[in-house]
Amino acid sequence: MTRPLPQQDLDHILTHTEHLWEDLRGRSLFLTGGTEFVGTWLLESLLWASDKLDLRVTVVVLTRNPERFRGKAPHLAGHPAVRLLQGDVTSFAFPEGEYPFVIHAATEPGFLADSERPLSTFDVDLLGTRRVLEFAKLHGVRRYLFTSSGAVYGRQPEGMTHIPEDYPGAPSTMEPNSAYGQAKRASEFMSMMYGRVYGFDANIARLFAFVGPHLPLDANYAVGNFIRDALKGGPIRINGDGMPFRSYLYAADLAIWLWTILLRGQSLHPYNVGSSIDISIAQLAHEVAKMANGKVDIRIALSPVPGVSPLHYVPETTRARQELGLTAKISLPEAIRSTMDWQSQKYSVFNIK
Repeated sequence: MTRPLPQQDLDHILTHTEHLWEDLRGRSLFLTGGTEFVGTWLLESLLWASDKLDLRVTVVVLTRNPERFRGKAPHLAGHPAVRLLQGDVTSFAFPEGEYPFVIHAATEPGFLADSERPLSTFDVDLLGTRRVLEFAKLHGVRRYLFTSSGAVYGRQPEGMTHIPEDYPGAPSTMEPNSAYGQAKRASEFMSMMYGRVYGFDANIARLFAFVGPHLPLDANYAVGNFIRDALKGGPIRINGDGMPFRSYLYAADLAIWLWTILLRGQSLHPYNVGSSIDISIAQLAHEVAKMANGKVDIRIALSPVPGVSPLHYVPETTRARQELGLTAKISLPEAIRSTMDWQSQKYSVFNIK
């Protein structure tokens, strides 16, 4: 069973979004991906705001397994504003009624191409986006939010430390592991076309890297893996050379950004979503170790290759800051500490600072 999010995080989100929520009063919202990392933060912060402000919002959450979700998060699944709709994002039956707000936050977990699924995640992600857009077209959508990814830019070129929204790069069509980025890119195009043709606002949020409660600790997320290693007593293992640069936005700030983009963002005008403060993977490991009082070792598998510049995956967020007033309000050390505190119930842990 999953713990509720920390009250201070929910209050933080409400404090910085209170001016937005009147748009949702008495409205219905349709959400995909509501049982995943991003969607869970959106769902819980929505319900918190609705209860505090008496918004009388209703939300339909698409899930493959409602019973599993009820067991995992009964405080969300059992909320009177929530209706769980069983179905797959590629083929779900459309619920009746008008849904002025639609958030498509579902994403297909990565899997390798095989003879049964030669397009890997690409085909499934596109089918899911097309199905959600068809639903939006028929059910009175006014504002639609698609959670895309920084993967749409492809590899950040050498010398570019922060990638802007107008960078015209793209994932290589010759790399099998680009399926996720290719799908997000094509899904953005479909969202744009449906918005133009059917007259609704299509808002695009290109997500980078995050940290916070609900982040999986056993998936392909460096910060999650490092927190898992630290909570188990170490060592923190870096599989590469520790040189690539990333940035991490705390999930409570992520929720603020996404609600703002949905309700105030400019249609057909993608926004990078993430922190612009870059940090190397090795430095990140040391930040996690500090939160465990420095009592864990750090082991780096490879040595840097001389003359090779480190890769970057860091957004430029000028558009979000200047147009919507969005900033990272919670520091990375605070974000790591909060995540470790929330996750520590699963492990024999250190006294976290």
